[in-house]
Amino acid sequence: MQLELRHLEAVQRIAEAGSLGRAAARLGVSQPALSAQLRRIERVTGGELFVRGRGGVEPTPLGEYVLSVARRVLGEMDALTAGARAAAPHPTLRLGCILLVLVDRLFGHLETELPGHEIDISTERSAVTLTRMLGAGKYDAILYGEGADHDTPLPDGVAARTLIPKEPAFVRLSAAHPLAGQEQIELADLAGETWTTLTDDDDGCPEAVLEACRRAGFAPKLRYRIDDRKMRWEMIAAGRAVSVCQPTSPHAEGTVLRPLAGDPLTGRIRLAWNRAAVTERRAGRLYRAAARAYLDSIPNNTSYQAWWESRPELHPVLD
Repeated sequence: MQLELRHLEAVQRIAEAGSLGRAAARLGVSQPALSAQLRRIERVTGGELFVRGRGGVEPTPLGEYVLSVARRVLGEMDALTAGARAAAPHPTLRLGCILLVLVDRLFGHLETELPGHEIDISTERSAVTLTRMLGAGKYDAILYGEGADHDTPLPDGVAARTLIPKEPAFVRLSAAHPLAGQEQIELADLAGETWTTLTDDDDGCPEAVLEACRRAGFAPKLRYRIDDRKMRWEMIAAGRAVSVCQPTSPHAEGTVLRPLAGDPLTGRIRLAWNRAAVTERRAGRLYRAAARAYLDSIPNNTSYQAWWESRPELHPVLD
């Protein structure tokens, strides 16, 4: 066996994650498969690359050497890919997104802002996955959300711009719920509810929910982790759970979306791009397309529209 780029990436991810389990999750493989791959890599390099330590796995002296070479080689390959794409006359824009509401309305605005450009849009469940793939050159730009006090680490060579600096979380609950008729809901009044969330939240939002509920005097009972938006909303409509949602979320039959009194949970939306692959001018056009898509979604919720219009300092700059 000869070492390939994927082997070097695996070694780098294990070192970054500090454990085989976390590295396997980030690489999208099982832990046994990654362990077997590491053993094959170690046979080629001639010795152990990692040893188990107090906080997880730590590189051996041989591992440190292989890591230094891996980082240099992977960095040069990323630079080669990005440079070649930037030199192309009309390179395909590869955009990665979390399942934000604005993505539903983004396509038309991208066609307006980037006419004649081919655009490849993919969605991911994880902000960490998005940033890792951006750093690896698999995306040119990403759109993602994060809790207001959470900073998702960005790779070297990446620029970022905040699209929406503050967005309050609303709660979605069944239209038959006793609190559904209220204009706003106190978080403490949801203490006895069962909650549902996405299957993979590493954007700081789960921690923010736990902290906000703690301040409200209770620990939320999380029972369901569901990826599919429609399935989550059907479960909520049936009265089996409640969930925090973006305030721009569209109407879902059998549910209502209500603000939380005092905005105890907020988040933000950001755009990040690889500077070697996306020019400042192109990044500006992408920002405008995303901003207009967000603005289009605000009328979904009249109570949020009033909140938004009273805070012009939060509005994206479109000139």
